[in-house]
Amino acid sequence: MTIRNINSVIAGLSPYKPGKPIEELSRELGLTDIVKLASNENPFGASRKVKEALVSAVDELTRYPDGSGFALKRALSEKLKVESSQITLGNGSNDVLDLIARATMESDSEGIISEHSFVVYGLAIKCAGGRAVVVPALNYGCDLQAMSLAVTDKTRVIYIANPNNPTGTWVTDQELKRFLDSVPPNVWIVLDEAYFEYVADSEYPHGLELQTKYPNLIVTRTFSKAYGLAALRVGYSVSSAEFADILNRVRQPFNVNSLALAAALSALDDQEFIQTSVRANEIGMAQICSGLDQLNLKVIPSAGNFVSFDTGQSEIEIFNRLLSKGVIVRPIAEYGLPGFVRELRSVWSPKMRVFWRHSAKCYEANYHHRGWIHWCLFSQLNKEVKNLRAIGWYRTEF
Repeated sequence: MTIRNINSVIAGLSPYKPGKPIEELSRELGLTDIVKLASNENPFGASRKVKEALVSAVDELTRYPDGSGFALKRALSEKLKVESSQITLGNGSNDVLDLIARATMESDSEGIISEHSFVVYGLAIKCAGGRAVVVPALNYGCDLQAMSLAVTDKTRVIYIANPNNPTGTWVTDQELKRFLDSVPPNVWIVLDEAYFEYVADSEYPHGLELQTKYPNLIVTRTFSKAYGLAALRVGYSVSSAEFADILNRVRQPFNVNSLALAAALSALDDQEFIQTSVRANEIGMAQICSGLDQLNLKVIPSAGNFVSFDTGQSEIEIFNRLLSKGVIVRPIAEYGLPGFVRELRSVWSPKMRVFWRHSAKCYEANYHHRGWIHWCLFSQLNKEVKNLRAIGWYRTEF
């Protein structure tokens, strides 16, 4: 069948491919013991406070949600020390990223993104009628100087992920300030901080603190990662009140549902959960990078809750071999990184043994001492169990 009267730009796009769902792999291969490391989700799930809030919110399912998200915006306003009028809520921060493109782009306009950046940036720009200008990466991350030089009279918006997904690279406070100083004030700059909770380095910039000097800066954040609310889809942006008003004109009514609003509000009140998740993530990074290093695999240093590495062979072959054993990782050739896969930095659990055991088997042909690989990986895991018990987090499953 020939489909007619379709937007030619939309017809030429490829849809976003999310990480493979556990349910899909179970249907395809009949597996029941599956570990998913593909989508950067919090392995601890959501906090107990969130689950209690959701039980209470169920009684109001017959009613439309608060279209303004008043309670959540007020709580965010108090926590972030910004005005409620600066906050735009979205169906995940992905929704807000798309709203920004729709609010700023026109035909013949341009949006700038980095090579190896989140694919949604380019999709949003193109869907809004603009042209995505891709600037080559520097050490797998954003080359801010080159991005600044790419600005033209047609540039409307620049997207920067900090840390970057899928590489985990990040820009420093000084690098970001130099970049902001170099970009014309009429160009909107989106600072995507989906993983900011995981960054501990003192040189990491505080985007919200820069908005007074740079009113063209928009900061986006999400409850999907550290807060463990990926299924509910809730995120937000902080911008000037004037730009937030523009976003509200293209935002769909009731774009954040009642359960998501209740869960996010409760999650904000449980910072102990966030602190423990972040600490466990640091332990998980040490665990996984040590194992990958002992497999002689090239790892991109990451400031997020994930790590990408070069398999040295076909990433699809590795992906499929791990799938057959119930392990889901993320091949990232579509991000311009052939041979690379990305996986969650997960805390230890018995299911993680599956990942390490079969990852080692995928590469053991490169070694003469197969047992040495297994011993190194599992001795590292045993150390992490002790560390996790020490901070009060030890789970037998995800």
